[in-house]
Amino acid sequence: MSQQTTIAKTVRFTGTGLHSGKDVTITLMPAPADTGIVFARTDLPGAPRVKAAAANVTATLRATTLEDGAAKVFTVEHLLAVFFALEVDNCLVEITSVEPPVADGSALPFVELIQEAGIIPLAAPCRVIDVTAAQIVRLPDKFIAILPYDGLRISFTSVNPHPLIGIQYGDYEITAATFVREIAPARTIGFMHEVEALQAQGLALGGSLENAVVYDGDKILTPLRFPDELVRHKILDVLGDLALAGRVRGHVIAVKSSHTLNTALAKQIAASGQK
Repeated sequence: MSQQTTIAKTVRFTGTGLHSGKDVTITLMPAPADTGIVFARTDLPGAPRVKAAAANVTATLRATTLEDGAAKVFTVEHLLAVFFALEVDNCLVEITSVEPPVADGSALPFVELIQEAGIIPLAAPCRVIDVTAAQIVRLPDKFIAILPYDGLRISFTSVNPHPLIGIQYGDYEITAATFVREIAPARTIGFMHEVEALQAQGLALGGSLENAVVYDGDKILTPLRFPDELVRHKILDVLGDLALAGRVRGHVIAVKSSHTLNTALAKQIAASGQK
């Protein structure tokens, strides 16, 4: 059985929250075995903490929200995807606002941050959840399922009415190298016609052409990193949400899935008791 891990040294990153629009600094710190990934709101009295666990998900509108008492953080999925893919089990994330920095809209800056910190083993075995029976969460026109599989694989079909997007399909065996090369650089996607409505809900206040791929009418305002960047980012979101169940091994198959379905599956896996 493999050992649990943490980062080797403290590192920091400062930026702006995608939805809150607030300036924020995250400080990633080494943590002992069995800590998990824990967020500490250092801007609040007593620096309350919330663990990145499926049971702590309280909202999934455009991002994944975690809450435990006074501690609340959202849009955590990009950072969690990096911890998951790079197999970092334990880390204390001190955060000075409600939301981590959006950076460039992808997970790549967080990959570089953890690579700067380094990853070290701990003297405790790692618990891996091997899916032994198919599990599924579905709505009338979308679903996400996980099947037994020797490894971690994600097959995602995205369907979008925009004429420049349409149907995109991604199928990846997730390893650290594949994640860094093919998934981490994929950025958040946005549409100009949605901006006013989102901002009225207090969302996308920090969004810009520097941290999202933006479509307007029948044109794109941001050069793409991949022709199928949207579906790659959807896979990034799945990884971040699935991380809330722990280190999971299985084949994820999804069609038009969202944070709502992703986190529902994570809760189902966490509650199943599979090992």
